[in-house]
Amino acid sequence: MSTILIIEDEESIAELEKDYLELSGFEVEIENRGDTGLERALKEDFDLYILDLMLPGTDGFEICKKIRAVKDTPILMVSAKKDDIDKIHGLGLGADDYITKPFSPSELVARVKAHLSRYERLIGSNTEKNEVIEIRGLKIDKTARRVFINGVEKNFTTKEFDLLTFLASHPNRVFTKEELFNNIWDMESVGDIATVTVHIKKIREKIEMDTSKPQYIETIWGVGYRFKI
Repeated sequence: MSTILIIEDEESIAELEKDYLELSGFEVEIENRGDTGLERALKEDFDLYILDLMLPGTDGFEICKKIRAVKDTPILMVSAKKDDIDKIHGLGLGADDYITKPFSPSELVARVKAHLSRYERLIGSNTEKNEVIEIRGLKIDKTARRVFINGVEKNFTTKEFDLLTFLASHPNRVFTKEELFNNIWDMESVGDIATVTVHIKKIREKIEMDTSKPQYIETIWGVGYRFKI
């Protein structure tokens, strides 16, 4: 069953959209604020997004921009604004469609089905997909060697990326500094394993909200490090 996130501050409209979409077999979630809607859109997996343009917290344009930076999921923008400039802006930011209020619920359902069908055909034709790790706002694209935290790309050196990816690929497993040194630097641990500590520090500065209380890479005192999930 396809899941849809509606980000709409007018509750009556959001509920009407939800009712019609659920009758058509979709699973639907609603967020009434732009900031909370954006947070869910980036952290959770949905098959399609329906965004109102004018929202408290964060507007639909900004939400569209940040979703499109990290996901190819279909985005439908809806608004009472009829100006072509708004449509052009929304589509230019990566929205797949722009619907002007008022619209019939049946039209919305038809457009949702069309875009989901098109997207399914598109991803079905891509025989080779990027290998991605996504955990609590952290996205590691192993194929493209890119790292995003809450939709914002962070620059990593080769060894920083290799070390982060290795730990994230073995969640909840504790590795000693020697083991990490051997796996990432590809040599016997006769070198300076302090480089592991330095690289962990640099990685934390890029992905952790509070480096003193890391939520991703945990220090196991006297042993080594563990990637938490």
